[in-house]
Amino acid sequence: MPLPPPRDSQARDPQARAPQPRAPRPATAKAPPPKPFRICGLPAVAAVFARDPDRVQRLFYEERHRQAVGPFCARLAEARKPYRLVEKEELDRVAGTPLHGGVVAVAEPRQVLPFNPDWARRWAAEGRPLLLLDGIGNPHNLGAIVRTAAFFGLDRLVISDHPGQAQPSESAYRVAEGGFEHVQIYRAERFAAAVRRLAESYRVVGTALGGHPALGRLTGGPKPPAVLLGNEEDGLPAETLRACAELATLPGSGLVQSLNVAATAAILAWEMTRP
Repeated sequence: MPLPPPRDSQARDPQARAPQPRAPRPATAKAPPPKPFRICGLPAVAAVFARDPDRVQRLFYEERHRQAVGPFCARLAEARKPYRLVEKEELDRVAGTPLHGGVVAVAEPRQVLPFNPDWARRWAAEGRPLLLLDGIGNPHNLGAIVRTAAFFGLDRLVISDHPGQAQPSESAYRVAEGGFEHVQIYRAERFAAAVRRLAESYRVVGTALGGHPALGRLTGGPKPPAVLLGNEEDGLPAETLRACAELATLPGSGLVQSLNVAATAAILAWEMTRP
């Protein structure tokens, strides 16, 4: 009896190896949700509720904020999530600090996204300036810079893969006064290489002390500015400095060596966004 024709219409290569049985794939572990932060202060808590109230898990507040947090409590009640009026001493314990401003939300922080230099071409085409941080380790400085960025409308901030670079944290959120809800943080791997690619679409300016030209006007050129800041002790790492198309300094009186990095960021943010 003749053999039945093969089911597929294409002849098989007789030299092709027979398919090997595949080992069962291990179940993919779902990434755990980010650890919730204790977000302190009415401006920061209000910003979370305004932007993404579903991230809030619990709310604690003092009597003086009862009226202000009323809408937040109603939102949590709808979602069957807890909220409590507490005395200051208990709120100190909840917050882990007396510097809580009378209200604390336990909430998931915004996700830090991986930076893709290809996205920068679109941002540059939209005329969006970019601020980048490399090695700024103090979370209070990070929070102050995020607050400044939000104030001036810089809605993106790139941080490096430097081992000393501060990440978003409870203390950074507290200082930012709600700024993290308006500024998306990106983290760039192989930072110097990413900076070199930025030069395709941005005017890349590194800030440094010493014999460099004084910072001039950053806006009005053919490319929007991408400005880099390093830490106060050592400045930008050598590899990052080499990746910058330009280096510039903020001239001062010389009586002190430099500004606090958050103060420098405020000057640069104003320069980057002025007409």
